[in-house]
Amino acid sequence: MRELTQTIPDVDALLTMEPEVLGAKMLFLLKKRASHSGEKFNAGNLNGELWHNSNMPGVAHPYSQSSRDEVDLAIAEAWQWLIAQGFLVPVPHSGDWVVLSRRALKFQDEQAVAIFSVARMLRKEVLQAQIANTVWGALMRGEFAAAVFQAMKAVEVAVHEALGKPANLRGVDLMRKAFHAQDGKLTDLTTEVGERQSRSDLFAGAIGSFKNPHSHRNVTLSDPIEAIEAVMLANHLLRIVASRVEASNRP
Repeated sequence: MRELTQTIPDVDALLTMEPEVLGAKMLFLLKKRASHSGEKFNAGNLNGELWHNSNMPGVAHPYSQSSRDEVDLAIAEAWQWLIAQGFLVPVPHSGDWVVLSRRALKFQDEQAVAIFSVARMLRKEVLQAQIANTVWGALMRGEFAAAVFQAMKAVEVAVHEALGKPANLRGVDLMRKAFHAQDGKLTDLTTEVGERQSRSDLFAGAIGSFKNPHSHRNVTLSDPIEAIEAVMLANHLLRIVASRVEASNRP
């Protein structure tokens, strides 16, 4: 990959990059080539390009021969990361040749790649059924504010249904009613009163902090880690609701 020495002329800088960072840079170099010719790629051929003429007398190469093994390893790690993310896919019946995936072709910049990679940290199968498809899909698209709103909305809907869908009772008031420390339908009366109040506060605080603001105004959320944390909080709340509904239905 001859363009790599122009994009990252400092070999020490290249060697300090994590596979996902170097991989993102390599991805856009490959995209630039593919946009012109739609060509297939082979890791061995690209590596050969990088070191072509590097041993010829009088030819100065940006990367020293003494660093070749380290550079080759760093590039191999980045290449495998691209494959693991589904950005490079095999060409059928073509040995080690790959092409850019449809997903890879959609990325506009390296930041979009980074956001997607972080969002993938959340496995779809750990999410409750109510949010597994919609919320996970929103995270994958980078729609973080929408993902958080949908997750917390699912909590509100689950609690509302558990209480028999009372009219004109939503949001924080709904949570306080459902988990009232003395007589809430979803309250575990076998626990200490302090724990009951804390659970009421937990649900009311989560809905008040994450769901209500999104209902009243446009909320900007660009940090995928923050979004994942909020979604996992909603996921845990849904698990609690399901457990309390099951307990209340026991004879």
